[in-house]
Amino acid sequence: MRYATLTRPGSRPVNEDSLGVFSSGDTWCFLVADGLGGHGQGDVASRLAVDAFGALYSAPFPGPMPGQMAAAFRQAQEDILREQRAAGAFAQMKTTAAALALRDGQALWGHIGDSRVYAFARRKVKERTLDHSVPQMLALAGDIREKEIRGHPDRNRLLRVLGVAGDAPRFELSPVQDARRFDAFLLCSDGFWELITEKEMGAQLRRAASPEEWLAQMAGIVEERGRGREMDNYSAIAVLL
Repeated sequence: MRYATLTRPGSRPVNEDSLGVFSSGDTWCFLVADGLGGHGQGDVASRLAVDAFGALYSAPFPGPMPGQMAAAFRQAQEDILREQRAAGAFAQMKTTAAALALRDGQALWGHIGDSRVYAFARRKVKERTLDHSVPQMLALAGDIREKEIRGHPDRNRLLRVLGVAGDAPRFELSPVQDARRFDAFLLCSDGFWELITEKEMGAQLRRAASPEEWLAQMAGIVEERGRGREMDNYSAIAVLL
């Protein structure tokens, strides 16, 4: 298993994305968190999410994989709400999160918001998380096409995030799966996936000899498409099995 990470601010003055890679024994966890709130310290919220996952995945966990990841999401929610109270930033300090765990030849992923996990088989996207956003709901209802999520005027309207007071964190977990079904994973924030298609992700994966090369090739496409526009922070973690 090999991996590489990338995070850049785009044209924004502050990078509110945070990344985490953790391991303990034969367990690995990868996390991308995209903070929301601008001056409301979205960068703090995303870092708190990463720290919460790090605490749960940097030490042995005897329970099942879903229990470990659910505990990490719940801890991230608690930590963000605690910091909101301390900072008086109740409305602003929130974050998305997308996580992948690997253990004993098994894979599990989870997410909340519109940061995504892509699972590749034979160098093509086999599965991906579904955004907790207004455009994703419109696509599921058949009101717009899937490809119209990118660039939709309501694309930034999220239905679920970490950091909503009085709300249990409504994250989603995949079933535990045989990791041998897949040859690669990509975790990324919306600033990354909105500027590159799934077909292009797979095409660059087929050309790449390493996760670093795969990320660099995709980042080139993202940067070219973002040139001359207000570009969001963009971050990704590439994992090759």
